[in-house]
Amino acid sequence: MSFARLKEITDISQEENILFWEVVLRDDMKERNVSREESFATMEGMLDAMESADNDYTPSLKSASGLAGGDGEKLEKCRQENGKLVGDFLAEVMEKAVKMGESNACMKRIVAMPTAGSCGVIPAVLLTYLNQKKVAREKIVEALYVAGGIGEVIATSASIAGAEGGCQAEIGSASAMAAGAIAYLEGGDNEAIVNACALALKNMLGLTCDPVAGLVEVPCIKRNVSGAVNAVVSSRIALSGIKSAIEPDEVIDSMRRIGRLMPACLRETGEDGLATTKSGLAIANKISKVL
Repeated sequence: MSFARLKEITDISQEENILFWEVVLRDDMKERNVSREESFATMEGMLDAMESADNDYTPSLKSASGLAGGDGEKLEKCRQENGKLVGDFLAEVMEKAVKMGESNACMKRIVAMPTAGSCGVIPAVLLTYLNQKKVAREKIVEALYVAGGIGEVIATSASIAGAEGGCQAEIGSASAMAAGAIAYLEGGDNEAIVNACALALKNMLGLTCDPVAGLVEVPCIKRNVSGAVNAVVSSRIALSGIKSAIEPDEVIDSMRRIGRLMPACLRETGEDGLATTKSGLAIANKISKVL
């Protein structure tokens, strides 16, 4: 892909009278020299892999550190109880986000979207939508193109790497991608898509990457839940007609600047933040004796 600004995608969409996702698909065809059918099949394969990862979740499996495993099942049981605090859609999103993050920690096959550490956000939102809204799989694949286009812009103009931009670059990017995707699925136009993206990303600006013991488990897995729920909420806000006061591309630019200002100790090094709390150090010390 070759997009550095969201406006590039929306301008092409308007000029050629095609949808946001089709602009991204055409660019993929050109970039990889493949047919429309081949491009679509590749993206459908991503959806297949996400579904397999979700279906293959093993609640009894624990990560090597012992920090991850089983929480997805707890959320599933909670969702099935009466008198839930949140609706069933958000409850399932939360459940799937944790399951995917735990599967990653347990070395199972997942889809890094856009990274392994943020692998739970987009699948949680889109698989729940597929399950509960009963839409055609093709619509979910189209939404993945929307997410992919947003991710390409962020990767080009800011970063999707925690070591470069903090967790705002991982969970934040995934949340923005998922927000745009669900805005599309709910019938939102280009304006709703990019504003959903901006609203979601603004909520994640400055988020540090401070993994305990250097593992993608604490606090990473549960941050996937926050990113997924944030995506749903942000898309809802945008679909109501509310716009980001800051232009979407400017939000991404701000993310880049914030990432550069963030000290190295808060960018995946585990040298500060949650990683150096009394609890975090105790966990790291315990794990060092096991691994």
